[in-house]
Amino acid sequence: MMNGTEGDGDRPGDEDGSGDDHVDRLRRQWAVELPDLDTEPMAILGRAFRLSNLVRPSIEATFADFGLDRGEFDVIATLRRSGAPYRLTPTEMYSALMISSGGLTHRLDRLEKAGLIRREKSPRDGRSVLVALSEAGAALAEKAFRTDMASESSFLQALDGKEREALAALLRKLIAGIESEEARGEDENGG
Repeated sequence: MMNGTEGDGDRPGDEDGSGDDHVDRLRRQWAVELPDLDTEPMAILGRAFRLSNLVRPSIEATFADFGLDRGEFDVIATLRRSGAPYRLTPTEMYSALMISSGGLTHRLDRLEKAGLIRREKSPRDGRSVLVALSEAGAALAEKAFRTDMASESSFLQALDGKEREALAALLRKLIAGIESEEARGEDENGG
């Protein structure tokens, strides 16, 4: 039985004397209340959730400084990283963003009104529409992304280069495994 205080390797802070974190404290509380329950998933997924909650306000503030919310930034960033001529179909956009077509339409309306994107008729099919990044939108996407990366880099200062590489590799492996299971489930369910 794991009570959250043993040297089980999931609390790296204990090895270097830096102490417990929020998740360690939660796991210890659960160990008292439900001693038969293995809370190991919290050691990883709980920390990922906590990390996301800790950095989200800074990321959102960065985009707000550029007059954007996170969703709007995602749209112009998707167009910018798609490469010249910075145009995608709405279907390509909402697939890349993993949002509904209705959610995308709302974002596109706001961005078009701000002059950051424009809707153009497709040269291949006059009935289809392409979403194109304006020159102002491209410049804003790049500037906001550069600022965001500088800000996010500051959060990683507790880790050296090798630790960052190792953590990135482990997270990649975990996410790939989860995505593979999701895809397998969709295939089995005819999705």
